[in-house]
This record gives sequence, structure tokens and C-alpha cells, in this order.
Amino acid sequence: MSEKKTGGLAGVVAGKTAVCTVGKEGVGLTYRGYDIADLAAQTTFEDVAFLLLYGSLPVESQLADFTGRLMSMRELPPALRDTLERVPADAHPMDVMRTGCSMLGALEPESDQTGGGGHRAAERLLASFPSMLIYWHHFHRNGRRVKTLSDEPSVAGHFLHLLHGAQPPESHRRAMDVSLILYAEHEFNASTFTARIAASTLSDFYSAITAAIGTLKGPLHGGANEAAMELIERFKTPDDAEIGILDALARKDKIMGFGHRVYTHCDPRSDIIKQWAKQLSDEAGDSWLYPVSERIEKLMWDRKKLFPNLDFYSAGVYRFLGIPTPMFTPLFVVSRITGWAAHVFEQRADNRLIRPAADYVGPAPRAFVPIGHRKPAAV
Repeated sequence: MSEKKTGGLAGVVAGKTAVCTVGKEGVGLTYRGYDIADLAAQTTFEDVAFLLLYGSLPVESQLADFTGRLMSMRELPPALRDTLERVPADAHPMDVMRTGCSMLGALEPESDQTGGGGHRAAERLLASFPSMLIYWHHFHRNGRRVKTLSDEPSVAGHFLHLLHGAQPPESHRRAMDVSLILYAEHEFNASTFTARIAASTLSDFYSAITAAIGTLKGPLHGGANEAAMELIERFKTPDDAEIGILDALARKDKIMGFGHRVYTHCDPRSDIIKQWAKQLSDEAGDSWLYPVSERIEKLMWDRKKLFPNLDFYSAGVYRFLGIPTPMFTPLFVVSRITGWAAHVFEQRADNRLIRPAADYVGPAPRAFVPIGHRKPAAV
């Protein structure tokens, strides 16, 4: 690890990876060497999931086998369904994902770390995360114990089918598919690094992913698309948005969905998801959500030279797909399990315990004081 000292480890090189490049000059964002724009335009999420988990894009027979395995793994064990029913109705859906992952790990523990156990666990979570989320949602919102199998071959189509109880339009299925591709991997972000730290202790796969989910729940990491939707919903027209954003900037409020910790010029994923937001807006006859979003984007660039990141227009896409806002970050989990898994496997392949040092800034050495001679602490 680099010895450069900076807040939040910004700029510190904490390891090597062959999984992803982020913000590198001339390449932007790549998954195992493939440009994100090419993947979003020419592949499916299942293609990308296979690429991240196994290192190369699948041939037709491999993709068919992989898709078939995922479809067969969507059902939830009875004990997990019972656990999801006990998660409170007012819990955040990220609590559902964290609890479901941990419980599945207890019911179906990783069989081994050196053979195929980790890959089987990764495929099981990839297949069953949508089932966990939607089973809990329908049980507490509609009083129904839904079946979590469907004939939809894609993760995207399966999620939308379970959520709405009907096959989604092809444009909806594809927009969801592209969003999952864009969220699948992003190098040493906070949740991925957390997963690698857990893996470096030789803990099991499910523990590493549970730790990553807990990290992603934090609003400074995974909740930006929810915050972006909440921002957009404050305004009824683009003119209202202009007034509100200017007021917020004058107060120096943080506007979620803009700028990025790594990218300096643009988020290469943003233009891709923006195109889908525009298409879905046109299909829906929308005269509010997309125009308000565009006005906010223009203001943030004109006034602050801040560009939208993936989360900003993803919020609009998910709203057009009829997805409740509290599910936005859990969908991040549905996608990012692929990137997290790839990093866990990479960490295991050349492992060394991740244990950084810290600069001590506490009191100098001091004499011990017996309890009868101590001064009351300020509390």
C-alpha cells in the first residue's frame, strides 16, 4: 500500500486488480478490458456477470448454461422466507438484502474457498437477491407470499415481472438490463474494498458480501440515486427546479447525484443511462420528470461545473419502470454482487491480510490513576 497520507484514503493505491479500470486517462471505465459503452450497447447483464465472475465473455453455450443455472436458483428456502416475513414492514429494503444474504449463508454455507464453492455462492446470490427483495415487499405491502420463480431468462426481466406481476415491455426490460450492467463493477469503491478486507481474513463468501451490503447502505456510497429522486420530486416544473437549485446552491447544500470521487471530467456511465431516461420519458409521454432532471443538470454544470453521475438519471429510469424509491439502492446490490464476487475471488487468489497502519493522535503516555483519585469525566 502506498504511504501517501490523505483523508479518506483518496489517492492511496491499496492494491492491484485485473477486474476494472476507473477514471484512467484514455480508457474511462472498463470491465476486464472491455469499454463500458460497448458492453452496455452490445451485451446483456448475464454476459457481463459471466465476464466478471469467470474472466471472459461467454460463448453461446456457456451463456445458456449460466442463464439456466441462475433461473434454477431463484427459489428461496422456507427458513429464509420465514426470516423475510419477520423483517419489519418499515425496515429499509437494504436491511432485507443484508439479512437475507446472511441467513442464506447460514442455510447454505460456502462449501469450500479453493474450489467452486465461492462461484456457486455468487451465482446463488445473483439469482436470489431479486427474490428476497420482492418476496418481502409483497408480503408486507400486499399480504401475499409470491412465488419467486418465473420464465423470464434475464435478471432484469425476472425482477420487473416479480415486482409488477406481469411481463415487462421490452424497452423496460432492456433499460433495466443496461442499468444493471452499468452498476455491476467500479474498482476499489467503499463496499468492494470492505468485501476484500473481509475476504483477506479468510472469512466466508457470504460474510464478505454481507459486509459489503452494510457499507453500500451508507448514503455517501449507495444511496445517491434515492436522494436524487427525492430532489427531483420537490419540483413541479423546470422553472421551479431552477429556483430551488439556485437557492440550495446559495445555502451551499450538497446536491446528490453530481460529481464523483474518481472521475474528473464526466462519468462515462451517465450519458448511457440518460439516453434510456429520455427514451422512457418519450414512451410515457412525460412532461415533468425528464425536463426537470435536464434543467437541474444544466444548472449544476453552468454554476458549479459538476456533471451528473450514474445515480442521477438512474433515478428517473427506475421511476419510469415503476420501481419504488426505497428499492433503488437494493437494485445496486442485485447488480454489484457480480463485481464484489470478482474482487473476493481475486483477493483469495493472492491473499494477504489487509491491515493498514494509523497515525496515533491521542494523549501522550500518562500515569495510571486509581479510581479514588480520578476527576469526573466530562460526559
